Amino acid sequence: MGWDIVTENGQRTMPVAVVTKSTVCGTRMSQPARSTVHPSKPKALASTRSVGLRGVLVGYARVSKSDGRQTLDLQRDALLAAGITAKNIYEDHASGRNDDRPGLAACIKALRGGDTLVVWKLDRLGRNLRHLVNTVQDLQAEGIGLRVLTGQGAAIDTTTPAGKLVFGIFAALAEFERELISERTRAGLAAARARGRAGGRKPKMTAAKVRLAQAAMGKPETRVSALCREIGVSRQTLYRHVGPQGELRAAGLQVLGRKAP
Repeated sequence: MGWDIVTENGQRTMPVAVVTKSTVCGTRMSQPARSTVHPSKPKALASTRSVGLRGVLVGYARVSKSDGRQTLDLQRDALLAAGITAKNIYEDHASGRNDDRPGLAACIKALRGGDTLVVWKLDRLGRNLRHLVNTVQDLQAEGIGLRVLTGQGAAIDTTTPAGKLVFGIFAALAEFERELISERTRAGLAAARARGRAGGRKPKMTAAKVRLAQAAMGKPETRVSALCREIGVSRQTLYRHVGPQGELRAAGLQVLGRKAP
């Protein structure tokens, strides 16, 4: 078949399928059907919207120093290459040990169920394993996934079964670490008590400070704020040990080794 088709804009194209019915030797045959699709028309492109399995990909980047010696360019480029739009990338210039990070707080607030949080490396989200596990567990409770692009945690993608398995190992390690710390603390306190030492933080109020506060509070010209600055305690601590007229209270009596009347 040497014939072709001239389209409306003057282009020529070969027919690819025309369905007609004819009879050859008593048998009904089918000829190829002619396509109605213009040959120069491109196929529809896939959507470029950065989405996870069910929601949006949201990126988080962080550097420890804010003096300009560290930049976010490498992390930002990696997140953009992963398909995250620039407006969905949140950034911080703060240490990973600092829980008060405005960028991370805004990032978590922007996440919705079905979204995926993407970080360049696992330590960008936090250096402490316990904090990481708690953060990811909170995200999972809201139906939010975590994906790590590179580094030691690159196998973590909680939107996949394998990623959930890897994160489960991390969670088990964090729980094991907590148990070890708790066990060592209990053993240390028991050893200290056996030697006559009480565990815990040392009290701010000493016997000398209680006597000084007692004498000063008995004078009407004493300013409480100035007295607190002098002995290095808060107003609440002062009044817990000494009353407004200089009388000793239960905590003050305990520091001086006296019994309450």
